[in-house]
Amino acid sequence: MPVSRRLSPLLVATLLASGVAWAQAPAAASASAAATADNPLFMPSPLPMQYPPFDQVRDEHFAPALDRGMAEQLAEVQAIADNPAAPSFDNTIVALERSGRLLRRTTTLLFSLLGADANPARQQLQTDYAAKLAAQRDAVLLNPKLFARVQALYAERDKAAPNAEARRLIERYRSDMLRAGAQLDDAQKARMKAINGELATLGARFNRAVLAEVNDSAIVVDTAEELAGLSPAQIAAAAEAAKKRGLDGKYVIALLNTTIQPFETQLQNRAIRERLHRASVARGARGNEFDTRETLARVMALRAERAALLGYATPAAYVLEEETAKSADTVNALLGQLAPAAVASARQEAAELQKLIDAEQAAKGQPSFPLQAWDWSFYAEKLRAAKYGFDEGQLKPYLEITSVLEKGVFFAANQLYGISFKRRTDLPVYRDDVRVYDVFDTNGKPLAIFIADLYARPSKRGGAWMNAYVGQNPLEGTQPVVANHLNIPKPPPGEPTLMTWDEVNTLFHEFGHALHGMFNQSRYPGLTRVPRDFVEYPSQVNEVWADWPSVLANYARHYQTGAPMPRELLDKVARAKRFNQGYMTVSYLAAAIVDQRLHQLKAADMPVAADVPAFEARVLKEAGIDFGPVPPRYKLPYFSHIMGGYSAGYYAYIWSEVLDADTAEWLKANGGLKRANGDQLRAKLLSRGGSEDAMVLFRNLVGHGPDIKPLLERRGLVLQKP
Repeated sequence: MPVSRRLSPLLVATLLASGVAWAQAPAAASASAAATADNPLFMPSPLPMQYPPFDQVRDEHFAPALDRGMAEQLAEVQAIADNPAAPSFDNTIVALERSGRLLRRTTTLLFSLLGADANPARQQLQTDYAAKLAAQRDAVLLNPKLFARVQALYAERDKAAPNAEARRLIERYRSDMLRAGAQLDDAQKARMKAINGELATLGARFNRAVLAEVNDSAIVVDTAEELAGLSPAQIAAAAEAAKKRGLDGKYVIALLNTTIQPFETQLQNRAIRERLHRASVARGARGNEFDTRETLARVMALRAERAALLGYATPAAYVLEEETAKSADTVNALLGQLAPAAVASARQEAAELQKLIDAEQAAKGQPSFPLQAWDWSFYAEKLRAAKYGFDEGQLKPYLEITSVLEKGVFFAANQLYGISFKRRTDLPVYRDDVRVYDVFDTNGKPLAIFIADLYARPSKRGGAWMNAYVGQNPLEGTQPVVANHLNIPKPPPGEPTLMTWDEVNTLFHEFGHALHGMFNQSRYPGLTRVPRDFVEYPSQVNEVWADWPSVLANYARHYQTGAPMPRELLDKVARAKRFNQGYMTVSYLAAAIVDQRLHQLKAADMPVAADVPAFEARVLKEAGIDFGPVPPRYKLPYFSHIMGGYSAGYYAYIWSEVLDADTAEWLKANGGLKRANGDQLRAKLLSRGGSEDAMVLFRNLVGHGPDIKPLLERRGLVLQKP
C-alpha cells in the first residue's frame, strides 16, 4: 500500500502539495506567541535517532515552524542560486540536499500524524497551508537562476559528478525541475503556479471529505440478533461504538475505505449485509457536504491542463514517463491481457457460489436469489470451508496480533537478514496502542527504530501504509525511524486481537516497505525515491514469508493455549492459496483500469461531476470487467490513492507483483528463507534506493528480465488466446 520515502528537500513541498501517501489527510491551526517562543520543532529531536517528541509537540507549534521552515528554505535556495562561484556538485546539488531541514522535519511529523491521528486543528492546518506549500514548491522548482546552475551541471555531468550516484542525482534534479515547468515562459509559469495552488487545496478537501464520509456512513443496527455471525467481542465493540455516538442500546458498524467491508464475510443477516454494502458504495456521491464528485472533476480538469502546459498529451503520459512502465500503451497492454482471464475465473467462482446459495435455500424450503456483491464474501467463506475444510474463524485464534508481529514478521526478518528487535516503552507515542521497537543490525549495532500503529480509529485514514519520520541520510548523520500503519478493528479492553489472513498478509507487506526504508544506503537522500510501480515490489516479496512453513509454524499459535496451528490446517491454508483469486483480481483490476482510463483523457474529455458514476460504469463495460457481483476495490468518489502518489499509478500493485512472483520463484530455487538470500536482497535491491535504474536492480537480483508466468501460476489465471 501507499508508502512514503525520505526525499530530497527540493521535493518535500512537491509531495505535500500533491497529497502523496503520508500527506493524505488535513492539518492544524494558527499558533500563539508562546508556541513560537518555546517550540520543540525548531530543533532536531534530542531523542534517540531524532525520534519525534510526540509528547512535547502541540498542534499550535506547527504553524510557526512551517512559517519559519519555509522562510529558511527559500533563503537557503536563493543563496545557492545567487552563489557567484561556478556551479559544482557540492555548492549546488549537495547544498540543495542539505536545505529545508526545519520544513522537512515539521511537514513530515504533521502529515504523518494527519494520516494516523487527524483532528480538526491539524485538518485546518493542511487547509491553511496547502496552497502555501504548493507556492513554496514552485518558488524552488521554478527558480530560473537555480535551474541554470542545475542545467550547467547536467551539461557537464560526467565531469561534475564525483561518482555514479552523484551523476544520477544531477539528472534527477534536472528532470524534476523540467517536469515542474522550469522552461515555461513567465505567463505559463504563472498559470502553473495557480494550478498547483488550487490542486493542493482540492487535494486537502478531497481527503478530508473521504475521512469524514467514512465515519458518517457507519450503519446503525438496532439489535444484537441482527449481528448474528459476529463474535461476542465484535458485537461488544459495535455496542461501544454506538455508545460513543450517544446511541446506547444500539450497535454501530464502522466502515473501512475499501468497497467490500470485512464484516460482509461474517454477517448472516442478508439485509444487514446489503445495508452495509450500499452504505459503502454510496460514499462520496450522496449529495451531502462530503460529496467529492465536484472536487474530483475539478482536480482532473486541472491535471489535464497542467499536463498539456508541460507538453504531455494526458495526465497519464506525464505520470508514466518516470515509471518503469514508461507509457500508457504498456500499462493498457498488461491490464488488458489480465482482465479477460480474471473475469473468466471470477465467473467460474460465481457459478460455484450460486450453486451453494441455491442448495442452501432449497434445503430451507425458501426461494433462491441471484448472487450479489454483498453476498460474495459470506458465501465464499462457506465455500472455502466446504472445499478445503476450514474457514476464517478457524484461523483467527492462531493469528494473535503480537505473535504475528513479533514471532512472524520479525522472525522472518531475523532469519532472512539477521536483524533483531527489542520492544521499548520509554519513548513517547501519539496513541497508547502504538508500539515502538529498536532494530539492531547483524553486528548488534542500532539500525533503526520501528513504530507499529496497527489499529483502526475514526481519526485515521483508510488503508495501510509505511512512512518515515526520519530517513537514513549520510549528509546529516541520521538513521531511519519508520512506521507501519494498518486499520485492524480494535477489540474491547481485555480481549485479544485476532487477525484475519488478509490482515496478516498486509502486515508482512507493509513491513517490506519498512525494510526498504531501514536498509537504504544511498549516499544522497534525493536518491531514496524509486518509481511508484517499483516501490511495491520489495513489499510484495516480503508477503511470501506469511505462509512460509517455518515462519507460519513459529507464529501461528493458539492465543489461549499456545498450541501450534495443526499441521492439517496449515496444509489446508497452503492448498487454498488460489481460492477466490478471480474475485480479488477483478476487484483490483477494475479500480486500476478506471484510474488509468481517467488519467488518459485530455482536458476536453474529462467528465463533469454529475457524469463521474456514468464514466466509471462505461469504462468497466468497455474493458469487459463490469461484473456486478465483483465491484471495484475503490470507486472514484472515495479512491484516495488517485489523490496522492498513485494517480495513474494504481496499476503499480499488479505490475510489481509480476516482479514479486518472479522473485519468489528465485527465492524458492535458491533455498528460500536463508541468510544468503537475504544478503542478496539487501545488497542488490533494498539498500540501493533509486541509485540505479529500477529494472537494472531487478535483473541484477534474479538474473533475467520479468516473466509474467509465475504471476499467472500464483493466481491460477490462464490468459485467453487472441
